[in-house]
Amino acid sequence: MKMSFRWYGSNDEVTLNNIRQIPNVSSIVSAVYDVRPGEVWDFESIMKLKKQIEDESMEFEVVESVPVHEDIKLGKPTRDKYINNYKENILRLSKAEIKVICYNFMPVFDWTRTQLDRRLDDGSTALVYYPHQLEKMNPLTGELSLPGWDASYTKESLKEVFNEYSNITEDDLWSNLEYFLNEIIPFAEKCNVKMAIHPDDPCWPIFGLPRIITCEENLDRLLKIVDSPFNGLTFCTGSLGVSSDNDILKMVDKYSKANRIHFLHLRNIKITPDGGFEETAHMSKCGDIDMVKVLSILHQNNFTGYIRPDHGRMIWGETGRSGYGLYDRAIGASYINGIWETLSKKE
Repeated sequence: MKMSFRWYGSNDEVTLNNIRQIPNVSSIVSAVYDVRPGEVWDFESIMKLKKQIEDESMEFEVVESVPVHEDIKLGKPTRDKYINNYKENILRLSKAEIKVICYNFMPVFDWTRTQLDRRLDDGSTALVYYPHQLEKMNPLTGELSLPGWDASYTKESLKEVFNEYSNITEDDLWSNLEYFLNEIIPFAEKCNVKMAIHPDDPCWPIFGLPRIITCEENLDRLLKIVDSPFNGLTFCTGSLGVSSDNDILKMVDKYSKANRIHFLHLRNIKITPDGGFEETAHMSKCGDIDMVKVLSILHQNNFTGYIRPDHGRMIWGETGRSGYGLYDRAIGASYINGIWETLSKKE
Protein backbone atom coordinates (compact mmCIF):
# COMPACT_ATOMS: atom_id res chain seq x y z
CA MET A 1 0.00 0.00 0.00
CA LYS A 2 1.27 3.47 -0.93
CA MET A 3 -0.25 6.27 1.13
CA SER A 4 -1.04 9.37 -0.90
CA PHE A 5 -2.72 12.74 -0.38
CA ARG A 6 -4.54 15.02 -2.79
CA TRP A 7 -3.11 18.48 -3.43
CA TYR A 8 -4.71 21.17 -5.59
CA GLY A 9 -1.53 22.93 -6.58
CA SER A 10 0.06 26.19 -5.53
CA ASN A 11 -3.30 27.80 -4.76
CA ASP A 12 -4.20 25.08 -2.26
CA GLU A 13 -4.33 26.38 1.31
CA VAL A 14 -2.87 23.02 2.35
CA THR A 15 0.80 23.17 1.45
CA LEU A 16 3.12 20.39 0.37
CA ASN A 17 5.13 20.99 3.50
CA ASN A 18 1.98 20.46 5.58
CA ILE A 19 1.37 17.16 3.82
CA ARG A 20 4.99 16.07 4.10
CA GLN A 21 4.66 16.14 7.90
CA ILE A 22 1.93 13.46 7.92
CA PRO A 23 3.67 10.14 8.72
CA ASN A 24 4.02 7.67 5.85
CA VAL A 25 2.50 9.95 3.19
CA SER A 26 4.97 9.53 0.36
CA SER A 27 2.90 10.27 -2.73
CA ILE A 28 1.02 13.35 -3.93
CA VAL A 29 -2.09 13.09 -6.09
CA SER A 30 -2.60 16.17 -8.24
CA ALA A 31 -3.21 17.50 -11.75
CA VAL A 32 -2.78 20.50 -14.03
CA TYR A 33 -5.87 22.44 -13.00
CA ASP A 34 -5.74 25.48 -15.29
CA VAL A 35 -6.55 23.64 -18.53
CA ARG A 36 -10.12 23.20 -19.75
CA PRO A 37 -11.46 19.64 -20.26
CA GLY A 38 -10.44 18.23 -23.63
CA GLU A 39 -7.33 20.37 -24.08
CA VAL A 40 -3.74 19.11 -24.08
CA TRP A 41 -1.70 19.74 -20.96
CA ASP A 42 1.50 21.71 -21.39
CA PHE A 43 4.45 19.40 -20.70
CA GLU A 44 6.33 22.17 -18.91
CA SER A 45 3.37 22.55 -16.53
CA ILE A 46 3.44 18.83 -15.81
CA MET A 47 7.15 18.86 -15.10
CA LYS A 48 6.87 22.00 -12.96
CA LEU A 49 4.26 20.25 -10.83
CA LYS A 50 6.43 17.16 -10.59
CA LYS A 51 9.42 19.24 -9.47
CA GLN A 52 7.39 21.07 -6.82
CA ILE A 53 6.38 17.74 -5.33
CA GLU A 54 9.78 16.11 -5.56
CA ASP A 55 11.43 19.16 -4.00
CA GLU A 56 9.41 18.28 -0.88
CA SER A 57 10.76 14.69 -1.00
CA MET A 58 7.51 13.12 -2.20
CA GLU A 59 6.51 11.29 -5.39
CA PHE A 60 4.11 12.34 -8.12
CA GLU A 61 2.81 9.11 -9.66
CA VAL A 62 -0.99 9.49 -9.63
CA VAL A 63 -2.98 12.08 -11.55
CA GLU A 64 -6.48 12.94 -10.42
CA SER A 65 -7.81 13.59 -12.84
CA VAL A 66 -7.70 13.97 -16.61
CA PRO A 67 -11.30 15.03 -17.39
CA VAL A 68 -13.18 13.36 -20.24
CA HIS A 69 -14.73 15.93 -22.58
CA GLU A 70 -18.54 15.92 -22.81
CA ASP A 71 -18.39 15.33 -26.58
CA ILE A 72 -16.85 11.93 -25.85
CA LYS A 73 -19.58 11.05 -23.34
CA LEU A 74 -22.24 12.26 -25.76
CA GLY A 75 -20.70 10.37 -28.68
CA LYS A 76 -20.58 13.46 -30.90
CA PRO A 77 -18.67 13.52 -34.22
CA THR A 78 -16.01 15.69 -32.59
CA ARG A 79 -15.13 13.01 -30.03
CA ASP A 80 -12.15 11.67 -32.00
CA LYS A 81 -10.44 15.04 -31.72
CA TYR A 82 -10.81 14.98 -27.94
CA ILE A 83 -9.79 11.32 -27.70
CA ASN A 84 -6.59 12.16 -29.59
CA ASN A 85 -5.97 15.00 -27.13
CA TYR A 86 -6.57 12.56 -24.29
CA LYS A 87 -4.01 10.17 -25.74
CA GLU A 88 -1.50 12.99 -25.98
CA ASN A 89 -2.06 13.75 -22.29
CA ILE A 90 -1.47 10.09 -21.42
CA LEU A 91 1.76 10.15 -23.44
CA ARG A 92 2.99 13.34 -21.80
CA LEU A 93 2.14 12.07 -18.33
CA SER A 94 3.94 8.81 -19.04
CA LYS A 95 7.07 10.81 -19.90
CA ALA A 96 6.75 12.38 -16.46
CA GLU A 97 6.67 8.85 -14.96
CA ILE A 98 2.99 8.94 -13.97
CA LYS A 99 1.77 5.43 -13.13
CA VAL A 100 -2.01 5.90 -12.69
CA ILE A 101 -4.60 8.26 -14.15
CA CYS A 102 -7.91 8.65 -12.34
CA TYR A 103 -10.89 9.76 -14.44
CA ASN A 104 -14.69 9.50 -14.44
CA PHE A 105 -17.51 9.23 -16.95
CA MET A 106 -20.18 11.22 -15.10
CA PRO A 107 -22.25 13.42 -17.42
CA VAL A 108 -21.79 17.17 -16.82
CA PHE A 109 -21.21 17.09 -13.06
CA ASP A 110 -18.61 15.44 -10.89
CA TRP A 111 -19.43 14.56 -7.27
CA THR A 112 -22.61 16.17 -5.97
CA ARG A 113 -23.64 17.21 -2.47
CA THR A 114 -26.57 19.31 -1.32
CA GLN A 115 -24.71 21.06 1.52
CA LEU A 116 -21.01 21.59 2.13
CA ASP A 117 -21.09 22.70 5.76
CA ARG A 118 -23.65 20.60 7.62
CA ARG A 119 -22.87 20.83 11.35
CA LEU A 120 -22.58 17.39 12.90
CA ASP A 121 -23.27 16.51 16.53
CA ASP A 122 -19.58 16.84 17.45
CA GLY A 123 -19.40 20.42 16.15
CA SER A 124 -17.50 19.63 12.95
CA THR A 125 -18.97 20.41 9.53
CA ALA A 126 -19.24 17.92 6.70
CA LEU A 127 -20.45 17.33 3.16
CA VAL A 128 -23.96 15.85 2.99
CA TYR A 129 -26.53 14.74 0.43
CA TYR A 130 -30.15 15.13 1.51
CA PRO A 131 -32.94 14.29 -0.98
CA HIS A 132 -35.21 17.04 0.36
CA GLN A 133 -32.47 19.59 -0.37
CA LEU A 134 -31.81 18.15 -3.82
CA GLU A 135 -35.46 18.70 -4.76
CA LYS A 136 -34.91 22.45 -4.34
CA MET A 137 -31.76 22.54 -6.45
CA ASN A 138 -31.88 23.56 -10.11
CA PRO A 139 -28.49 23.37 -11.85
CA LEU A 140 -29.82 25.26 -14.87
CA THR A 141 -30.09 28.54 -12.97
CA GLY A 142 -26.30 28.83 -13.11
CA GLU A 143 -26.23 29.59 -9.39
CA LEU A 144 -25.05 26.17 -8.19
CA SER A 145 -21.35 25.44 -7.87
CA LEU A 146 -19.51 22.63 -6.13
CA PRO A 147 -15.75 21.97 -5.85
CA GLY A 148 -16.04 18.93 -8.12
CA TRP A 149 -17.81 20.70 -10.97
CA ASP A 150 -16.42 22.11 -14.19
CA ALA A 151 -16.55 25.87 -13.63
CA SER A 152 -16.20 26.72 -17.33
CA TYR A 153 -19.93 26.32 -18.09
CA THR A 154 -22.02 29.43 -18.64
CA LYS A 155 -25.73 29.34 -17.87
CA GLU A 156 -26.47 29.06 -21.59
CA SER A 157 -23.90 26.34 -22.33
CA LEU A 158 -25.15 24.32 -19.35
CA LYS A 159 -28.68 24.40 -20.74
CA GLU A 160 -27.36 23.35 -24.12
CA VAL A 161 -25.48 20.32 -22.80
CA PHE A 162 -28.50 19.31 -20.68
CA ASN A 163 -30.62 19.38 -23.82
CA GLU A 164 -28.10 17.16 -25.58
CA TYR A 165 -28.23 14.64 -22.73
CA SER A 166 -32.04 14.54 -22.86
CA ASN A 167 -31.68 12.10 -25.77
CA ILE A 168 -28.92 9.99 -24.18
CA THR A 169 -29.95 6.73 -22.51
CA GLU A 170 -27.84 4.53 -20.24
CA ASP A 171 -27.26 2.23 -23.22
CA ASP A 172 -26.01 5.19 -25.23
CA LEU A 173 -23.64 6.17 -22.44
CA TRP A 174 -22.34 2.59 -22.28
CA SER A 175 -21.77 2.63 -26.03
CA ASN A 176 -19.84 5.89 -25.81
CA LEU A 177 -17.77 4.62 -22.88
CA GLU A 178 -16.94 1.45 -24.84
CA TYR A 179 -15.78 3.52 -27.82
CA PHE A 180 -13.58 5.61 -25.51
CA LEU A 181 -12.05 2.62 -23.72
CA ASN A 182 -11.32 0.75 -26.94
CA GLU A 183 -9.31 3.76 -28.09
CA ILE A 184 -7.66 4.71 -24.79
CA ILE A 185 -6.76 1.49 -22.98
CA PRO A 186 -4.48 -0.06 -25.66
CA PHE A 187 -2.69 3.28 -25.95
CA ALA A 188 -2.32 3.60 -22.17
CA GLU A 189 -0.92 0.07 -22.06
CA LYS A 190 1.75 1.03 -24.60
CA CYS A 191 2.61 4.01 -22.39
CA ASN A 192 2.61 1.82 -19.24
CA VAL A 193 -0.01 4.02 -17.56
CA LYS A 194 -2.91 2.39 -15.70
CA MET A 195 -6.33 3.95 -16.19
CA ALA A 196 -8.53 3.95 -13.09
CA ILE A 197 -12.16 5.02 -13.44
CA HIS A 198 -13.86 6.60 -10.43
CA PRO A 199 -17.42 5.49 -9.59
CA ASP A 200 -20.28 7.92 -10.03
CA ASP A 201 -20.80 9.98 -6.90
CA PRO A 202 -23.45 9.40 -5.75
CA CYS A 203 -24.00 6.16 -7.58
CA TRP A 204 -27.43 6.87 -9.06
CA PRO A 205 -28.89 9.18 -11.75
CA ILE A 206 -29.07 12.83 -10.74
CA PHE A 207 -30.79 15.88 -12.26
CA GLY A 208 -32.19 13.53 -14.90
CA LEU A 209 -28.70 12.62 -16.14
CA PRO A 210 -27.78 8.94 -16.59
CA ARG A 211 -25.03 7.37 -14.50
CA ILE A 212 -23.60 3.92 -15.12
CA ILE A 213 -20.49 3.33 -12.93
CA THR A 214 -22.64 2.51 -9.96
CA CYS A 215 -22.57 -1.14 -8.83
CA GLU A 216 -20.82 -4.51 -9.02
CA GLU A 217 -22.68 -5.61 -12.14
CA ASN A 218 -21.71 -2.44 -13.96
CA LEU A 219 -18.10 -2.54 -12.78
CA ASP A 220 -17.88 -6.09 -14.13
CA ARG A 221 -19.26 -4.87 -17.44
CA LEU A 222 -16.76 -2.01 -17.53
CA LEU A 223 -13.77 -4.25 -16.88
CA LYS A 224 -14.83 -6.70 -19.59
CA ILE A 225 -15.02 -4.02 -22.29
CA VAL A 226 -11.24 -4.12 -22.51
CA ASP A 227 -10.01 -7.01 -20.40
CA SER A 228 -6.63 -5.56 -19.56
CA PRO A 229 -4.87 -4.82 -16.27
CA PHE A 230 -4.57 -1.25 -17.56
CA ASN A 231 -8.36 -0.92 -17.48
CA GLY A 232 -8.91 -0.61 -13.76
CA LEU A 233 -10.65 1.16 -10.93
CA THR A 234 -10.33 4.02 -8.54
CA PHE A 235 -12.37 2.23 -5.90
CA CYS A 236 -14.14 4.77 -3.70
CA THR A 237 -15.73 3.33 -0.55
CA GLY A 238 -17.78 6.47 -0.06
CA SER A 239 -19.18 6.77 -3.59
CA LEU A 240 -20.23 3.12 -3.77
CA GLY A 241 -21.03 2.78 -0.07
CA VAL A 242 -23.91 5.26 -0.15
CA SER A 243 -26.07 2.57 -1.79
CA SER A 244 -27.14 -0.21 0.55
CA ASP A 245 -27.37 -2.44 -2.54
CA ASN A 246 -23.57 -2.42 -2.85
CA ASP A 247 -21.69 -5.01 -0.80
CA ILE A 248 -18.50 -3.00 -0.31
CA LEU A 249 -16.49 -5.75 1.38
CA LYS A 250 -17.35 -8.27 -1.34
CA MET A 251 -16.43 -5.77 -4.06
CA VAL A 252 -13.12 -4.79 -2.45
CA ASP A 253 -12.20 -8.46 -2.15
CA LYS A 254 -13.23 -9.30 -5.70
CA TYR A 255 -11.47 -6.45 -7.48
CA SER A 256 -8.32 -6.38 -5.35
CA LYS A 257 -7.87 -10.13 -5.89
CA ALA A 258 -8.14 -9.49 -9.61
CA ASN A 259 -5.57 -6.67 -9.37
CA ARG A 260 -7.99 -4.21 -10.93
CA ILE A 261 -7.96 -1.63 -8.11
CA HIS A 262 -5.14 0.75 -8.97
CA PHE A 263 -6.15 3.60 -6.67
CA LEU A 264 -8.38 3.59 -3.62
CA HIS A 265 -10.28 6.43 -1.94
CA LEU A 266 -11.07 5.61 1.68
CA ARG A 267 -14.00 7.60 3.05
CA ASN A 268 -16.71 6.80 5.56
CA ILE A 269 -20.36 7.74 5.21
CA LYS A 270 -23.58 7.33 7.17
CA ILE A 271 -26.72 6.55 5.17
CA THR A 272 -29.74 8.56 6.36
CA PRO A 273 -33.29 7.12 6.67
CA ASP A 274 -34.48 9.08 3.61
CA GLY A 275 -31.83 7.56 1.34
CA GLY A 276 -29.36 10.39 1.61
CA PHE A 277 -26.01 10.35 3.35
CA GLU A 278 -23.58 12.29 5.51
CA GLU A 279 -19.80 12.15 5.29
CA THR A 280 -18.22 11.30 8.63
CA ALA A 281 -14.85 10.83 10.27
CA HIS A 282 -12.90 7.90 8.82
CA MET A 283 -13.19 5.68 11.92
CA SER A 284 -15.44 2.66 11.37
CA LYS A 285 -17.87 3.37 14.20
CA CYS A 286 -18.54 6.87 12.86
CA GLY A 287 -20.27 5.60 9.72
CA ASP A 288 -21.49 2.57 7.79
CA ILE A 289 -18.18 1.48 6.23
CA ASP A 290 -16.08 -0.97 8.25
CA MET A 291 -12.64 0.46 7.51
CA VAL A 292 -10.82 -2.24 9.45
CA LYS A 293 -12.45 -4.96 7.36
CA VAL A 294 -11.78 -3.06 4.12
CA LEU A 295 -8.10 -2.70 4.95
CA SER A 296 -7.87 -6.29 6.24
CA ILE A 297 -9.14 -7.57 2.89
CA LEU A 298 -6.70 -5.39 0.99
CA HIS A 299 -3.83 -6.52 3.19
CA GLN A 300 -4.78 -10.18 2.82
CA ASN A 301 -4.87 -9.75 -0.96
CA ASN A 302 -1.41 -8.11 -0.98
CA PHE A 303 -2.68 -4.77 -2.26
CA THR A 304 0.24 -2.63 -3.46
CA GLY A 305 -1.68 0.22 -5.08
CA TYR A 306 -2.24 3.79 -3.98
CA ILE A 307 -4.59 4.81 -1.17
CA ARG A 308 -5.62 8.27 -0.10
CA PRO A 309 -7.88 9.47 2.70
CA ASP A 310 -10.85 10.98 0.90
CA HIS A 311 -13.02 13.93 1.90
CA GLY A 312 -12.56 15.09 5.47
CA ARG A 313 -14.75 17.11 7.77
CA MET A 314 -13.80 20.66 8.70
CA ILE A 315 -12.60 20.52 12.31
CA TRP A 316 -10.86 22.77 14.85
CA GLY A 317 -12.05 25.92 13.09
CA GLU A 318 -10.29 25.19 9.82
CA THR A 319 -11.60 26.88 6.69
CA GLY A 320 -10.82 26.18 3.05
CA ARG A 321 -11.84 23.92 0.18
CA SER A 322 -14.86 21.90 1.30
CA GLY A 323 -13.90 18.28 1.95
CA TYR A 324 -10.22 18.99 1.43
CA GLY A 325 -8.96 20.59 4.61
CA LEU A 326 -5.75 19.38 6.21
CA TYR A 327 -6.67 18.27 9.71
CA ASP A 328 -9.33 15.62 9.28
CA ARG A 329 -7.69 14.09 6.22
CA ALA A 330 -4.41 13.92 8.16
CA ILE A 331 -6.25 12.16 11.00
CA GLY A 332 -7.75 9.81 8.41
CA ALA A 333 -4.31 9.04 6.96
CA SER A 334 -2.96 8.28 10.44
CA TYR A 335 -5.94 6.07 11.19
CA ILE A 336 -5.41 4.11 7.96
CA ASN A 337 -1.67 3.87 8.63
CA GLY A 338 -2.29 2.55 12.13
CA ILE A 339 -4.60 -0.19 10.91
CA TRP A 340 -2.19 -1.19 8.13
CA GLU A 341 0.81 -1.31 10.46
CA THR A 342 -1.13 -3.46 12.93
CA LEU A 343 -2.12 -5.86 10.15
CA SER A 344 1.49 -6.03 8.95
CA LYS A 345 2.88 -6.79 12.41
CA LYS A 346 0.37 -9.58 12.95
CA GLU A 347 1.97 -11.56 10.12
